[in-house]
Amino acid sequence: MTNTSRFAGISCMWCIVIASLNVHAQQTPKVQQAAAQRFPYDLLEAKLNERTRVCDAAVSELKRHGISSGVRSTSSGCPTDPQQRSATAVVRTVSSESPVESKPVSMHIGDGEQHSSPPRPASVSVAINESHAACFEGDPFPSAKRCQICHPGHYREWSASPHAYSQLSPVFNAMSSALIALNNGTLGDFCIRCHTPVGMALLEPKVMPNADRHPAAREGVTCVVCHRINQNWGKGAGRQALVAGGLNSPIYGPVGNQVLADVLSNPDRYGVMTSSGDPDERGREVHGEVVPFFALTTSSSCGSCHDVLAPNGFRLEDAFSEFKTSPSARKKHQNCQDCHMGISPGEASGYAFEPAAKVGNAWTQSRKRTNHMMIGPDYSIIHPGLFPHNPAAVREENPAYQDEFETGLATMREWLQFDHEAGWGTERFEQTAPDAQTFPPAWQDQARRFRARDILDDQFELLQEADRARHQVLTAGYQLGEIILDKIDRHGIRFSINVANGTDGHGVPTGFDAERVVFLRVSVWDRNSQLVFVSGDLDPNGDLRDNHSAYVHNGELPPDRQLFSLQSRFITRNVRGGEREQIVPIPYSLDPLVYTRPATRPFTVQGSPLGARKHKQGIEVGGHRWARYHIRRSQLTCDGPYCCQVQLVAGMVPVNLIHIISSVGYDYGMSAREVADAVVAGHMVLHSRSAVFPLDE
Repeated sequence: MTNTSRFAGISCMWCIVIASLNVHAQQTPKVQQAAAQRFPYDLLEAKLNERTRVCDAAVSELKRHGISSGVRSTSSGCPTDPQQRSATAVVRTVSSESPVESKPVSMHIGDGEQHSSPPRPASVSVAINESHAACFEGDPFPSAKRCQICHPGHYREWSASPHAYSQLSPVFNAMSSALIALNNGTLGDFCIRCHTPVGMALLEPKVMPNADRHPAAREGVTCVVCHRINQNWGKGAGRQALVAGGLNSPIYGPVGNQVLADVLSNPDRYGVMTSSGDPDERGREVHGEVVPFFALTTSSSCGSCHDVLAPNGFRLEDAFSEFKTSPSARKKHQNCQDCHMGISPGEASGYAFEPAAKVGNAWTQSRKRTNHMMIGPDYSIIHPGLFPHNPAAVREENPAYQDEFETGLATMREWLQFDHEAGWGTERFEQTAPDAQTFPPAWQDQARRFRARDILDDQFELLQEADRARHQVLTAGYQLGEIILDKIDRHGIRFSINVANGTDGHGVPTGFDAERVVFLRVSVWDRNSQLVFVSGDLDPNGDLRDNHSAYVHNGELPPDRQLFSLQSRFITRNVRGGEREQIVPIPYSLDPLVYTRPATRPFTVQGSPLGARKHKQGIEVGGHRWARYHIRRSQLTCDGPYCCQVQLVAGMVPVNLIHIISSVGYDYGMSAREVADAVVAGHMVLHSRSAVFPLDE
């Protein structure tokens, strides 16, 4: 037996015994009597005169039995994984027999030294299958609403963030499901593991309604996704392990235990706290420790998900790679957090200095305070009762996920029945609604509808705040110059305008740039307000008039030959030679194929992936692009002067993507048309310029 395996056997013995104690405590008297015959609880009465490292669950149970002297928690759950243990582990033989020695057994992992295994009681072997039940009794990944109690400011910011929306997005879920289908299941969790790390850690199905997911899984990139990471996983496209544990388990943060120690040592100011998980110990529950984790303050923690390289060499996202080579990183020594978690979104404006928690009625001491909204180009298109996250809004439907903190007004499915657009819950609607008006069972009570409207008013206020932050971060990233008149005469008008990258940290757009819609909308009218020229307009579906527009493809509308767009393109290689531009990067040929075939040679030979690649159209750091336009003589009306307006518009995804992935359906009962209309409604004008062309004909 190796040192590591022997250590795992010894250190888990406490977990095994304590797990069985928990089972024993919950059984009927008759079953308890039978269990007592096979479980010699007297072995727990051994004097623990040495400091013994055991898991948190064991510590709690030992204290319940009055055996707490000399017990020290591992603070990381049951130490069964060598990577989750300290280099030296000290344990004591717990047995009704005499110990091997009069001193603790000390083992150094990997030192090659052999030690004899202490005898294991038969009762412990009986309980082997129940050994770790106590360690994860309850919820191994607490929901963010548990954190909200002490961190209301952080929670409010996060609740409206793209991180909080990542798993709720019907567009993402449909795209992930469509890619899984197109790959015949071989995609696995490649996409979804970044959008719901908790869901994948809980082995939830990759495709399922969000209403049925674990609360923390539904929250996407929630609190524990960042604060239960104890090592730097690097660029693994979201492949990283979360440290499981209840609310009292340690978390990992930038500063360590200073503030928490002050809270625990001042019950008169903050009230009585409990960090042990002991059900008999009264007090407000808090995490037992804040472990300093420096990597959380660096850009590497962002690069774990925001740099996506497929195993076949296909680079889907490269925001972190762009940042590493940027002046922001190399010359200014900044990191992602400086621009995206500071005072002003989109620029390195410093951080707030204020309390990070409110414990009871008292705020903690002030310190560096980061903003957790971390806004980006995405926006919500789902029912406002579901997003932003709000404990007062959503009540868990599954009894297994309900707890004493449950304050939600309605379940997710009930909220989907609430017609907020019709005005339900407003004074005007409720006073003028006809007597024959019918409501779903959940909303027949007028008082409940009024309460729902109050909640939605708060939701809309927070969504507007997020929209303002989104506008701020996007306007910082894109700069629009003035309209320059290059040539004007009776033969036509030529003009141009410059679009520049306003950041020094990455390209624009960045991340999932092959599905980011950023374009110029240009309109020119004569003096009679007759439109003589347009570029960047949308077809009836909501698409730009490019080669992915169904109306252009069918010959119903002409292509926009002068379109200025920064959306990158997916290029796939055909099986029988040649390349083609596609909306989703799944190669296919004219031959029927049921799976994506693996490459026959390494992509490093060519320096690019073999099956698909991305043709970038964005603007690099420090770069700019000129948009040039020509109005032909035949388009002029001879009614000058002409007024020109140019708008820089940013959207979330193109409507053609909504159509391509619609075959798998959308969550929340949304139709593809509803999703497309909501996406177009979220288009945001970042900059606007106007000019007059003085052509007197």
